[in-house]
Amino acid sequence: MSTLYVVDHDRGEITDAALEGLTSARALDPGAAAVTVGGDGDGLAGMLAEYGATTVHQIHHDELADYAPAAWGDAVVQLIEATSATAVLSVGSERGNEVMAHVAAVLDLPVVANCIEIATGDAWEMTRVRWGGSLHERARLEAPIKLATFALHTTEAAPADTPGAGAVAEFVPELGLDAAVTRIVDRVTTEEGVTLATAPVVIAGGRGVGSEEGFAPIDELAELLGGAVGCSRVVTNNGWRNHKFQVGQTGTVIAPEVYIGCGISGAIQHWVGMMASKNVIAINTDPAAPMVTKADYAVIGDLHEVVPAVVDEIKRRRG
Repeated sequence: MSTLYVVDHDRGEITDAALEGLTSARALDPGAAAVTVGGDGDGLAGMLAEYGATTVHQIHHDELADYAPAAWGDAVVQLIEATSATAVLSVGSERGNEVMAHVAAVLDLPVVANCIEIATGDAWEMTRVRWGGSLHERARLEAPIKLATFALHTTEAAPADTPGAGAVAEFVPELGLDAAVTRIVDRVTTEEGVTLATAPVVIAGGRGVGSEEGFAPIDELAELLGGAVGCSRVVTNNGWRNHKFQVGQTGTVIAPEVYIGCGISGAIQHWVGMMASKNVIAINTDPAAPMVTKADYAVIGDLHEVVPAVVDEIKRRRG
């Protein structure tokens, strides 16, 4: 098997999710090669070697100065043909899935997205998540070139026991003027600092918060802990918080070190969005709530009393 792993990076900035995907690709094929698109990705070669990449294919072209999904897809297809790769993998991020969809369309082959298990062979047996994680689907992939992405936060990113050679190989594709018809041409910063998707600590509020004003102590606790504030769908439906703060199947999928659910019952749609959290703490008056029964730790009490008490204690200990 000759495997390429397409690295999801943003102008040379790589996410933990992309390294998780490379860790999974290495488990399938210890000889997997990494692929970076655009000159800004060249600086990642050393890190990719630490995570086991035997070769780092660096794709360069004037049309690849910033993200352009169709151009990325076309460039990867040409690299596949040049290297005779038989498997191409990436992480199941928005960018990873989009690029792989373009690759599949150009090759007229199927792509299996968001896999949590892959057994290789003449045909691949796969398990992938559907509906935001609430459903697992068994699939069988038969194709001359296997295309797949790994579901987010299913494998912990880990450097290889023995680093790969990381030999750099430049590749310049032939791209027409229409290849980058859809591309990023400008960026506007709408949020700075810790974001919901990347925060090490997430404190989320649900129906039990009671109102928009009820989030004040949650906001304060998040600031003290250097975390981000999330919420459940009912909160956005009630207009207490913008949809961009929603955690869950129809919101943001997170994997923080610590997740604190305040007044959240723990419906499956919300749970699948935060189940990759390393430590789950529930604050709820209902000891039988799904969030409480699944949590690592639980505080049975009124969040309007518990959260301010935690805030006060943190302030006291910090003087």
